[in-house]
Amino acid sequence: MKRIILSVFVLVFGVCCSQANAQGPIAQQAQTSPSITTELLRTENTLREAFGKKGLIWPAREIYIRSFKYDSQLEVWARNSDNEPFKLFKTYKVCVMAGTIGPKRIEGDYQVPEGFYYISGFNPRSEYHLSLKLNYPNESDKLLSDKVKPGGGIYIHGNCVSVGCIPLQNDQIDEVYLLATAARLNGQNYIPVHVFPVRFDNEQSLAYYTKYSFNDVDQQHFTASLKPVYDYFEQNHELPLIGVDLQGDYNVLN
Repeated sequence: MKRIILSVFVLVFGVCCSQANAQGPIAQQAQTSPSITTELLRTENTLREAFGKKGLIWPAREIYIRSFKYDSQLEVWARNSDNEPFKLFKTYKVCVMAGTIGPKRIEGDYQVPEGFYYISGFNPRSEYHLSLKLNYPNESDKLLSDKVKPGGGIYIHGNCVSVGCIPLQNDQIDEVYLLATAARLNGQNYIPVHVFPVRFDNEQSLAYYTKYSFNDVDQQHFTASLKPVYDYFEQNHELPLIGVDLQGDYNVLN
């Protein structure tokens, strides 16, 4: 699909992953990083069995990733075709959270971005074991973040360290990386990654967010534009069409 510009909205969900590349396929890794490939091939057997138990076809056809900062969780959802709802495959523990609740707005703020992204690159030779790059800054970030130095280089990666990324243990990133690679090889060029400040259905998390953002009107406003996407997916297990208006707010378009 092509990027579509509407009169009021810039479409950000369903965009062709033009910045993404196919640097992650296992066949290519076998030539450049055989030790990592061996680990991933061992992991594949585990994933194949787990997929079967969930009624999912391996290799993965389509996946969706979402993460919750305060709750330190990363979920991978999957489905066999676009004619069926997503199923939760697995929830991973995010081992470190850099920064605080709230979106990323400038280079060096150590913030994990909040909003709606996609995987724009695979790095099988990352200094953080394996890494999946997010397309930060997106259209909303370009409007709301620092115009000169919004920051960049945001990844889901291993080694359990972070200065603004989403870090996992190495055995966990092995699985997530392989899931994303399998989906890409099966033709999913656009792999969405949604990052929320908290789980909105968790009373303790929501209470913390309410207290933390009590005097921050801008943050409350921004989070209010994220929640309808969360609500839509919770209700339908389908991803909505998401737009960004001229103020940088997200909007559900369907």
